[in-house]
Amino acid sequence: MKYNDLVVEKNARPSRVGRGISAGQGKTAGRGTKGQKARTGHHKMPATFMGGERPFMQAIPKLKGFKSIHDKAQVVYTKDLNSLSGGVDNFALAEAGLIASAYAKTKVILNGDLTAKIDLKTQFASKSAVAALKKAGGSFTRVAIPKREAKKSE
Repeated sequence: MKYNDLVVEKNARPSRVGRGISAGQGKTAGRGTKGQKARTGHHKMPATFMGGERPFMQAIPKLKGFKSIHDKAQVVYTKDLNSLSGGVDNFALAEAGLIASAYAKTKVILNGDLTAKIDLKTQFASKSAVAALKKAGGSFTRVAIPKREAKKSE
């Protein structure tokens, strides 16, 4: 095999553009003349770049405040738990109409007296609510939010 018999793929290695007029790309190396994109060190600008002008996202007014992406926990007061008894979980609270959905985060907060003996199984409870539960002879267990069961197709 001889050097002149080698078959090399076209564009096998990148060409070094812009090394004089004899390079085949002319004096501007295919970059046109002048301007930001013709300069060395130019990188692709982000989509929001407006040619050195104040960017659109900077120009528009901002809303005050903050909106969380997380769902708020539904609040249940201890005085409302007196109508229930035994083991109480999200489903029992939803059935009693104390929370909107059994699949939502729930927090029990002390408000009013608790007389019923309840074994509470929810996501959150305040320290004072847990103390009131224990004083009434019940208990609190922290559990995960119940997951919705997938519908079975028959």
